Amino acid sequence: MAQAIKAPRSRGAAGLVAAGIFLSRIAGFVREHYFAKYMGSSDAADAFRQAFRIPNFLQTLFGEGVLSASFIPVYAELLARDDEEEAGRVAGAVLAILGLLTSVLVLVGVLATPLLIDVIAYGFHGAKRELTIRLVRILFPGAGFLVMSAWCLGILNSHRRFFLSYSVPVLWNFIIIGALLWFGPRSGEDRIAFVISWASVIGSAVQFLVQLPVVLQLVPVLRIALAIHLPNVRVVIRNFGPVFLSRGVVQISAFIDSMLASPLPGGVAMLGYVTTISGLPVSLFGMSVSASELPEMSRATGDDAERAAYLRKRLIGGLRRITFLVIPSVVGFLLLGDEIIGLVFQSGKFTVSDTVWGWGILAGSAVGLLASTQGRLYSSAFYALKDTRTPLRFAIIRICLTTALGYLSVRHLPMWIGIDPRWGIAGLTASAGVSGWVEFILLRRALGRRIGAEPVGTRYLARLWITALGAAGLAWGIKLALPAMAHPYLPALATLIPYGSAYLLLADPGQLPKRFRVWG
Repeated sequence: MAQAIKAPRSRGAAGLVAAGIFLSRIAGFVREHYFAKYMGSSDAADAFRQAFRIPNFLQTLFGEGVLSASFIPVYAELLARDDEEEAGRVAGAVLAILGLLTSVLVLVGVLATPLLIDVIAYGFHGAKRELTIRLVRILFPGAGFLVMSAWCLGILNSHRRFFLSYSVPVLWNFIIIGALLWFGPRSGEDRIAFVISWASVIGSAVQFLVQLPVVLQLVPVLRIALAIHLPNVRVVIRNFGPVFLSRGVVQISAFIDSMLASPLPGGVAMLGYVTTISGLPVSLFGMSVSASELPEMSRATGDDAERAAYLRKRLIGGLRRITFLVIPSVVGFLLLGDEIIGLVFQSGKFTVSDTVWGWGILAGSAVGLLASTQGRLYSSAFYALKDTRTPLRFAIIRICLTTALGYLSVRHLPMWIGIDPRWGIAGLTASAGVSGWVEFILLRRALGRRIGAEPVGTRYLARLWITALGAAGLAWGIKLALPAMAHPYLPALATLIPYGSAYLLLADPGQLPKRFRVWG
């Protein structure tokens, strides 16, 4: 039993993951700011957003999420047994399999691009469609490098080297930012789209090459071969299928969102801008905790009761950290979304009207934010138990709900209530949130039957909600007292900084040093 509970605490690891993600996201915000400045909600912006989704789909399917669920539990368990020889063979076999699959799919994808565009961007026609096809063909090879980068991430995470793999996307962002700063002021929108597509491919290669030397040091006995006969490789492959399908249906959900938004001028671009913001808490808080917990959960040993107790303890701690940081994000998106959107994007071709539109879409995304971030941790617990099929079943339910509710929200809801059709995208993000809550409830119930209940605490949650709403009230008071300003930066900083500071000082005594605690 002692062995089952001696895995190191993951709060420090989660902090490293969060720090790496934070740096890459800050760089991403800078990238998106200049993209919005020079591209706005133009047809070229729509084309680039939709073009980037296709190779990104490949990266997500074969990359980080699938590898984390199928490869890390097996590889981390071999490391825990000090079996470096077998670990090197498994890592090399997974690399060989990924390389072969990715090469084939990139080739097929480049050749089949027109057919793909007709499916996922049926609202694009004429020059806009042709531009999207050309951009996809540029971007597809970069997806191969990103998949290899995800393999590096799996190795690094298993060895508890969290910071490098999550911070290295800063380089990818900087290369695109440099291209935007150089070509943005002196080029048309179509040319900018081509330039940043090539910059994305170059950045993807750099991202992989920077991680590779460290990985080779960590795996000195790496054996690259299609060794599918190895028992541990077969376990990875067996787990790979359900997770691949699970991630696939989640990505299909994102594609469906963009498909439904494609007939609306600027809809795909605006959805992309907002996703940059709404995805931050999911990656920064949900991913940081779940990514750091998965290797530790996978190291648990002992009988079923001991493993269950250990997983339950880690789950409770992870959920408390997630809710502490995500609840103020939900309140901020709902009540201060205009300040957030204006601060990051409002400049040049991104107008005040775009900011208001973006706020509505961001508020819709807040509906399912807490469910999405907690759901990642529940899925990690299932993956640590080497159960990849249960999350798959619930992901399929989610995609079905998202499709049905999203279609109604975009195509019919604005007409029923008599508003501009473009506001249907806000209903689209809200409906995805409702589906996310359904998936979360199903995951929680199923895991509860396996390891027992893991209550976070009603009083704890109530305290966080009350504190977040109170801090938002303070921010609104400041907002109303400020004079009208043409530039959004100062008002945004004057409201968002006090909001975040008040919440952190008042929310949870367990998360702060004693001298800063107010509650408890």
